[in-house]
Amino acid sequence: MTWRCLVKAQKANPILGCIKSSVASRSREVILPIYSALVRPHLEYCVQLWGPQYRRDMELLERVQRRATKLIGGLEHLSSEDRLRELGLFSLEKRRLQGHLIAAFQYLKGAYRKAGEGLFTRACSDRTRGNGFKLKEGRFILAIRKKFLPVRVVRHWNRLPTEAVDAPSLEVFKARLDGAVGSLV
Repeated sequence: MTWRCLVKAQKANPILGCIKSSVASRSREVILPIYSALVRPHLEYCVQLWGPQYRRDMELLERVQRRATKLIGGLEHLSSEDRLRELGLFSLEKRRLQGHLIAAFQYLKGAYRKAGEGLFTRACSDRTRGNGFKLKEGRFILAIRKKFLPVRVVRHWNRLPTEAVDAPSLEVFKARLDGAVGSLV
């Protein structure tokens, strides 16, 4: 996975350099759509399958996004978190988590419900704290199982607010998830 992250960062950085040298305007209206169309797909390509597991790999990809946000004029003096907030973007880690939670919703309540019947186990509890659709965390001897989607999503799913978990459709879930994802990571 480290090699995959390195390759993706090496593909995204020259594109950023090309944007920097060929685009005269540094306004948000110009740079942000170009970044979203040309660079971000390289950083998010197939992350549900091969998502970075080590902090150094995540940092390598985040560094590319920080470099892209520095291209926008007037935001250079802000910290990277403030630049992302100002631009209405999430960090790549939060974007990955958001994608994982959307996939979990589809397996639990959405279009892939039949395929997801054996993936997640619902926790039987009479506790009233948190949402009413808690999932059970599995225990595994092998550490590699902790990286699988059903395992890494459970802790975050259980922390979601009730209004997000009880969403009637995927679109409503996505809208409610945007507000909740900031506090999960």
